[in-house]
Amino acid sequence: MQDKRFVSEGLGLKVQPETGVFPPYTRAGNPIFGGNQQQDYSAMIWLKRRDKLERSQQKCIAVFALVCCFAVLVALIFSAVDVWGEEEDGVTEENCSKDCRMVLVENIPGELSFRSNSTTHLTLTMGLNHLLDQAKLSVEIVSPYWALTSTDQGSRLYSTYQGQFLFQRLLSLKSRGVKLKIASDQPNSTELKGMSDRYAEVRYVNMNALTKGRLLSSFWVVDRKHIYIGSAGMNWKALSKLKELGLVVYDCSCLALDLHRIFSLYWQLQYRDYIPSIWSKRVTAVFNRQEPLKLRLNNTDATAYVSTSPQLFCPKGRSRDIDAMRQVIQKARRFIYISVTDYLPLVNHSLPESGIIRYWSPVDEMLREAAVLREVKVRLLINMWTRTHPLTYNFMTSMQALCTGLPGCSVEVRFYKGKEQTGGFQQRVNENKFMVTDNAVYIGNLDWVGSEFAFNAGVGLVIEESQNQTEDGQNSIVEQMTAVFERDWFSPYTISLQAGRNILQESPNTWQKLQALKIKPQSTERK
Repeated sequence: MQDKRFVSEGLGLKVQPETGVFPPYTRAGNPIFGGNQQQDYSAMIWLKRRDKLERSQQKCIAVFALVCCFAVLVALIFSAVDVWGEEEDGVTEENCSKDCRMVLVENIPGELSFRSNSTTHLTLTMGLNHLLDQAKLSVEIVSPYWALTSTDQGSRLYSTYQGQFLFQRLLSLKSRGVKLKIASDQPNSTELKGMSDRYAEVRYVNMNALTKGRLLSSFWVVDRKHIYIGSAGMNWKALSKLKELGLVVYDCSCLALDLHRIFSLYWQLQYRDYIPSIWSKRVTAVFNRQEPLKLRLNNTDATAYVSTSPQLFCPKGRSRDIDAMRQVIQKARRFIYISVTDYLPLVNHSLPESGIIRYWSPVDEMLREAAVLREVKVRLLINMWTRTHPLTYNFMTSMQALCTGLPGCSVEVRFYKGKEQTGGFQQRVNENKFMVTDNAVYIGNLDWVGSEFAFNAGVGLVIEESQNQTEDGQNSIVEQMTAVFERDWFSPYTISLQAGRNILQESPNTWQKLQALKIKPQSTERK
């Protein structure tokens, strides 16, 4: 039968190739019916091809959309912090310099008079100006204050000349082809605006949005080779009226590279209101407390690393300030000397206006353990001024009382008393922020107050030396810092804890401040 030679394909019929006969429903002699059948077949083929084309187009659109979404996601991730970071001028962990020279710099107000045989060091002004002399490529500065040319509080006196001179020298870097970069959290600073208009590159960190704190870091990085870190901000008072201390390190590109990465972190946070969850490799730590930099420091074998605060500002590998302090305290064997403007183991709530305060124990616990359990001599030199918190005396009294009846325990507290002038400004205020032990030094930017480490941004430098004297017979940095502390401790400008408490009780506002405090029990979570 002829119809058996025909096969069905889909919804249409096709002629068997070997017979060439019509399908059974095609009648001979009826060309109209056969033409309609051919049109239906052609339409079917066209519809199939169109459906196939549409499916292919849909697949292409879907793949393209996925690729675009992935590209946008990658861009968003890496835009959080620039993946490339700041240029590092070819300096790497492998080729950086580890043969370094360190100089201690101080500002001693003219009103202070120490014994003639007391230790002295290079002045802070000379140290900073000498760093500018070394600059050939770049100067990067982070400072909590900018008032080198301020006109208040007797700025016409000779004491302001040093700040004005330093300001002019910073502006003159342009004529030498040296880049000047400044990171700050003070967008309303008229001085910074003037510097930005005239030459400097200035970026601002929105600390209020990030932590509700301040950018209190104070350091310089020059040519990715030399650094300064210490207590002084860019304020004419810090160069003349306040007692400041810092360290200048020369020819130490390894340490400068690590500090530059902290500067890069601030630089990339300009106007952001969040901290990125993914950090660039160029802002991560090069060295930390687990793997410190091994270097030759003033011809002495030593180790060093940089720490930061708060926790939110610590990318991969970066040690926190509080952990650096803990390590230095735990390694002390004979003594721990601390010189800070303020000491208070309390943290204000993230909204200070709420008045809620909680106890912050890490530093307090470490010092008590060192004194009582390990019999390490502890001395604290704290500034006494109008901003000294009343509870500071209570905490210090409690710490001293620990050693009652314990022959091997020693905790001593003294206050460094400034000289108050008309208008509330105080001269001779001790702005030092350092700790020295028998084998290490920690110098930072923050006072030892819980709120400082919880909300404010700061930087610390830890140096541990293998011996107390250099090969040329000079005192090491540990010995020099110890001599500075002892000079201040035995100076006529310090008073005992009891004398400080008596002065406090004479203040009419003291007890009102204490009654207004609301102390909240400490959280079990480690901060």
